[in-house]
This record gives sequence, C-alpha cells and structure tokens, in this order.
Amino acid sequence: MRGDLSIGELSRQAGVKATTIRFYEGAGLMPKPPRSEGDRRLYDEGHVRRLSFIRHARELGFEMADVRALLELSDRPEGDCGLADEIAGRHLTAVEAKIDKLTALKGELERMISQCSHGVVADCRVIEALADHAHCGGEH
Repeated sequence: MRGDLSIGELSRQAGVKATTIRFYEGAGLMPKPPRSEGDRRLYDEGHVRRLSFIRHARELGFEMADVRALLELSDRPEGDCGLADEIAGRHLTAVEAKIDKLTALKGELERMISQCSHGVVADCRVIEALADHAHCGGEH
C-alpha cells in the first residue's frame, strides 16, 4: 500500500506528536516509511494502525520492551497468544502492586492531614511527618 499521509496527518490521525513518531521509528517500533522524491516521509493506514496500537499500549502503561514484544506478536496473527497473556498478566501484577502502594500512600496522607491542628508550622503534623519518617503511621 503506497503511503500518501504526511507525518503531520499521521500525527493527527493517531493522536501523537510528530516527534513521538520519529522517536518510535528510531526505537524500531515503527517501520521507516518510504520517502517522496522531495524526501518527505510517506505513511499509510498500516502506519496509523501500528502507531495507534503503540499509543494505546503506552497509555495502559506497558513498558517499551513489552510493546515491542506485543507488536511482534501482532505481526504474526496465526501465532499462539500465550506470550501476550503472560505480558498482560505481569503488567496486571505490577499495576496491582502500584495500587497497593498508592492506597498506603493515600492512607498516610489522610492520617497526616487529619492530625493537623491547623495551628503554626512548628506544630504541623504534615511537616513533622515529612521531616522524620518515624512520625509516619507505617510503610508507604
């Protein structure tokens, strides 16, 4: 399929900046597009789909290495999807761990704020807890 989309049009359709497209090309996630006689990059709908896939995977928090592996899998549609499940499962585990840490952090912040007497900084529990971890309610 001959490309007739400029980098600006690809950028608009996929919802990413042109610099991001160039970055993904340099990282090998996007194939180098053919060029016009005037040396302009020429993209097609396949580039739009691939870039949209990358953008969505990154929005979901997948690391670049996992995006690369998922792209390789998507390039072989008849292959086994076990690795995709494994990658997604590892990512889910990491997300759950982050949620646990954020929940603990939220609890600590709520505790610090609730103990604040709204007096002077010298007596502020927020400042005290930030200055000395021993004043925190636990690990976070």
